[in-house]
Order: sequence, then C-alpha cells, then structure tokens
Amino acid sequence: MSFVLLTLALAGLAAASPAPIRRQSITALGQSTIDGFTPYTWYASAGYCAPSATLAWNCGTNCDNNPSFEPIASGGDGDSVQYWYVGYDPTLGEIIVAHQGTDPSEFESDLTDADFFLEQLNTNSTLFPGVSDSIEVHNGFLAEQALTADAVLAAVQQGMSQYSTTAVTLVGHSLGAALSLLDSVYLPLHLPSGTSFKTLNYGLPRVGNQAFADYVDANLHLTHINNEEDPIPIVPGMFLGFVHPAGEVHIEDVGEWASCPGQDNPSTQCIVGDVPNVFDGTLSDHDGPYNGVTMGC
Repeated sequence: MSFVLLTLALAGLAAASPAPIRRQSITALGQSTIDGFTPYTWYASAGYCAPSATLAWNCGTNCDNNPSFEPIASGGDGDSVQYWYVGYDPTLGEIIVAHQGTDPSEFESDLTDADFFLEQLNTNSTLFPGVSDSIEVHNGFLAEQALTADAVLAAVQQGMSQYSTTAVTLVGHSLGAALSLLDSVYLPLHLPSGTSFKTLNYGLPRVGNQAFADYVDANLHLTHINNEEDPIPIVPGMFLGFVHPAGEVHIEDVGEWASCPGQDNPSTQCIVGDVPNVFDGTLSDHDGPYNGVTMGC
C-alpha cells in the first residue's frame, strides 16, 4: 500500500464524524421494491459491454434480461472514453442512459491517491449554464463526462422525439455511476422543463462537495445502492471535502436492503458506518451481487 493511500486512509479515520442518526430512521426495503430496481441493474451492467454489442442489443445475459429494449446510440472505446449507450425501454416507457464503470482495483487506487481535486462544476459554462460557483466536483469525473455529453444529449433528444416520451432514467456502476450522476445534473439544463428524471446508481463514489450534494438533493431523484463492505462508496474521503447526496440504499451482510436517509448516514446499517475506512472494505463486494446481478459483460 502506498504512503499516500495510508496517509489518506488514516486521515479519514481522524476526520470529523457526522452526528449519529437514530437507528429507527433506517428502514428495510420490501422485496417488491428491491425487484423493481433489477431491470435498471441489468442496464447498468450492460454499460460494460462494447458499443457494437449494445447498439445491436446483443450483449448476452445483460441484454436478455431487458429483451424489449430499443437501442438508439452507443459509443466510447473503453479506454480513453468510457462506453455509453442510450435507448428506449417500452415496458418502462423510459429513455435509458448508461455509462461504463471500470476495473475496481484500478479505480480504488485512482480514488485514494492525491491525483484529483475539486473543481467548479460550471468551469464548462456551456455544459452547466447557470450553476452556482459554489458547486464543485471531482475534476477527473468532470473531464470524463464532458467527452460524451453532447452525444448523450443528442441521443436522448432523438429518443424522446422518436418514442414520444418525457421520462429519462440514468444508470451506472462505479465510475459509470459518477458519470451518470453528472449527466443527471447536465441533462435537465438542456431538455424541456416537463421532462422527468430519475437516477439509479450502484457503487457510487463521492462526486462533489457539500454544495453539490445539496443541489442533487434539491433537484434530482437519486437512489445509490451499495453492496455490503464495498470501499468505493466511501472515497474520496469526507476530509477532502467530498459529500454523498441522500438516497443511499445499503445491502447488509444479512441480505436486508436498508434505506439510509440523509447524506453520508453514519449508522452501521449504512456504508459510512459499516465501512469506516478502506482497510475495513472488501473490494470484491463492489461488483455485487445486487439482487442476483453481478456487474460486468
């Protein structure tokens, strides 16, 4: 383990801890609610498949579990640009936008070294017009999201027109979750006001500062699902100024899915309390399973 990682991890242990949240505020999700997430889980997993496969919707189990999906566009090279795709689900009546994640071992290293910083979201005023100067996000995530923003927007606009829908859902896992969250801020700034949005993410790292988390809570419909002792959702550390928005669902070791209110809920039933530092994490939990779905193509 590098000196930088050790230093950051230990600093995270010494960082200010949020005030305890009453255990009775944690609620268990019913199986029907859990099952309702599953189509989106398969869509997030399909984000790992090559554009040729998602555009043909011929990506094995991931595609087979949403057989009526109608792809619109896909792109990325899986290296300098993460895979992405956009399409329409006639069963849900929604445009689906998905982004690829990345290798969890490499991603953990990226998120726990010091080679990143918080940057104003409106640095690119074309992508994020009118957003407050106080809102800051991870500079690497911001740069990556910008690479596909125009193409994703065009595909969503095409799909909304072609299928006469105003519902857009964004999904992603790991890095793909971070990109989907940024898209969830970006797209409403460029689509008609009557458009409805929701975001379902898996293994989401922290993306921005307190002002970003507050903006997400005020303007988005976000659910971010964490699996057991996955360490990715606890980085970058809060001591670096990063804060998770509300909307956490934590899959506990006993199999219960706990709905964790608030931002970075410190209950041991939620990810911050269950995995207080990276040494307590289990990286293999990052890919799932999420109600039987393991991420990957």
